[in-house]
Amino acid sequence: MTRKPTLSTTFIDLSSQLRRFVSRIVQPDDVEDIVQETFVKSYQADLKQDIKYTRSYMLKTAKHLALNHIAKWDNQHCDSLDTSDDYQQSLRSMQLEDEVTSKERFLLFCRATEQLSQPVRKCFILKKVYGMSQKEIAAQMKLSESTVEKHIAKGLLQSMRYMQQHEQLGEHSSATIEPARRVGK
Repeated sequence: MTRKPTLSTTFIDLSSQLRRFVSRIVQPDDVEDIVQETFVKSYQADLKQDIKYTRSYMLKTAKHLALNHIAKWDNQHCDSLDTSDDYQQSLRSMQLEDEVTSKERFLLFCRATEQLSQPVRKCFILKKVYGMSQKEIAAQMKLSESTVEKHIAKGLLQSMRYMQQHEQLGEHSSATIEPARRVGK
C-alpha cells in the first residue's frame, strides 16, 4: 500500500515550481511571501478537509494569492517618491478614461450581483470571484452540485442581462435606470 505524501513534502518538492509560477505574476520582492502564504493556506485547508490533489491545490492557491495580491489597490498605486513625478507626467487622458471605465464596469457588476437572490448571489460570487469549484461550494452551502451549477448559470445569465441593459442605457443616470428595471420585473 503506497503512502500519500505529506503536505510539507509536496510543498518542498513543488516550491521551486511555485516560485517560478508566481514570479510570472507578481514583483520579485513578493514571490517568497506568496509562496509561503500558499503553504500556510494549504496547511489550514488540509486541517479542515482531506485534500486529494495536493499539488494542484497548491498551484491553484498560489495563482489566486498572486492574482489577489496584484489586484490590491495599494500594490498598484505604491510608487516610490522618485518615480511618482515620472508617473504623473506619463499619465494620459486615455489611461484615465480606461480606469474610470473599468471602475464603472466593476460597480455595474456589483449592482448586477446585488439584484440576484441570496443563494444565487452566494454561489455566483464564490465561483466567479473566489474561484471555488462547484464541489467546494456545494459542500460549504450544503447544496447539491447540480443546484450550485444552476445557481451559477442563473447568476451569470441575470448579471449579463443586467449589465447589457444598463450599458445600453449608459447615457442615462442610474436614478432613471433603477425604476425602469423594477417595473420590468
